[in-house]
Amino acid sequence: MAKHESKYEPVIGLEIHTELKTKTKMFCASKNDPDERHPNINICPICTGQPGTLPVINQEAVNKVIKVGLALQSKISEITKWDRKNYFYPDLPKGYQISQYDEPICLGGKLLIPGTGKEINITRIHLEEDTGRLLHEGHIGHSLVDFNRAGVPLMELVTEPDLNSGEEASAFAQELQLILRYLGVSDADMEKGQLRVEANISLRESVVLGTKVEIKNLNSFKAVRDAIDYEIKRQAKLIDEGKKVVQETRGWNEDTGKTISQRGKEESHDYRYFPEPDLPPLKINFDLVEEIKTTMPELPSEKRSRFNAQYGLSDSQITILVGNEKLAGFFENVVSEFMNWDKEGLDKDSLLAPELDTSPHFIEKEKQLIINLSANYLLSDFLGLLNESSAEIDDIKITAENFAEWACLIHRNVITSRAAKEVLKEMWATGKDPSQVIREKDLVQVKDSDELEKVAQKIIDENSEAVSDYKKGKTASLQFLVGQVMKETRGKANPESVSEILKKLLK
Repeated sequence: MAKHESKYEPVIGLEIHTELKTKTKMFCASKNDPDERHPNINICPICTGQPGTLPVINQEAVNKVIKVGLALQSKISEITKWDRKNYFYPDLPKGYQISQYDEPICLGGKLLIPGTGKEINITRIHLEEDTGRLLHEGHIGHSLVDFNRAGVPLMELVTEPDLNSGEEASAFAQELQLILRYLGVSDADMEKGQLRVEANISLRESVVLGTKVEIKNLNSFKAVRDAIDYEIKRQAKLIDEGKKVVQETRGWNEDTGKTISQRGKEESHDYRYFPEPDLPPLKINFDLVEEIKTTMPELPSEKRSRFNAQYGLSDSQITILVGNEKLAGFFENVVSEFMNWDKEGLDKDSLLAPELDTSPHFIEKEKQLIINLSANYLLSDFLGLLNESSAEIDDIKITAENFAEWACLIHRNVITSRAAKEVLKEMWATGKDPSQVIREKDLVQVKDSDELEKVAQKIIDENSEAVSDYKKGKTASLQFLVGQVMKETRGKANPESVSEILKKLLK
């Protein structure tokens, strides 16, 4: 990570709030639905703070926090309790928030920022309830409140002040988001407010820490990076001018690229924490913890290591695949199809069937080439089609088996790379297998040198000016002639073969 150029060392800690993916809210049976667009639908007397109501703990939410703690090597507390965090705001119907103060579910832990070797220590992970949501309608002169979000299970993760730049903080948040998604505990969509980052920043020139400033509600990874880097420069400038850094809470203005003062920073005593009288302390069942351990999936860091060792992929390929768990799963299914093929297993109508050598020697010799080819096409043409159609892997018509066959057809020169793009688009649109598409569109690669020579000679005869330019040393003219041959053969000729034939004929 690039270090900030300053005589001051930035000291940064993060507080990250994550809405958990549960069926119901944290302390009531109201539906937890982040996609509900009608205001005040998923509410009840409990989450709207009506007098005489009593909260009931959502076991699913507790289990999900334990799962995160296990993934981050935290210590799971044997006893945890609930506390009231008191403050008044229009979107907080009870006038307090049920949270955890001094006895959280998870203590300690660590997260490694990918590609840096830098480990960030975690202070705690606790569980609380979310607030409602305010909508500021300027044109009608007042604000509206939606309580659909009030009471949604909210996990808060607090780091040690181990970060030193906006880039590091952004990378930490991205890796945490990926872990949360792999665990299935949250969609962690920042645009929907399901993952919200707050940063505490101070500067020090020696061992003495400077005044801490908090930046609230950063809702994109770019905002995390840019807001922190701006705040570092702002504080450094104040100190250099002999001015004091004020302890306060600031917001980030995306349009101006500056942080703005919002209010004085509260301390914990300002919230008048006290034990929640309506909820007893919660004793964690360690048989349950062991059971949760058995459901832990492969984590992003583990998948990166395995993809490197097992498939020999580049760091850039691994980064994209691991960043999209379903795409990584599709890739592995493609590789599995290829590795498990034998002549009897191939469809008799496949264009590979007559010539595909499936002996162990071939598989060992060729597998890395086909793995790399499959990965390259997945991360270029295939991903392009996926993004263009705004589709999910689950929605596509191409099967892993057909994609594997398609990749092998390219590798075995049954079709050219140009024809392959046409075949892939047809497979995407129809779900047909590649051999069927190739036959229907007559796209089998032309390998007959006599036939290619005839086409090349025809192109030479029709393009005397380009021929003359090539003989004068203009190499670009050869590429033009190659393109014309490819056009004439509808992309069925191998460009390298065409180039060699043209050179021979033009001597």
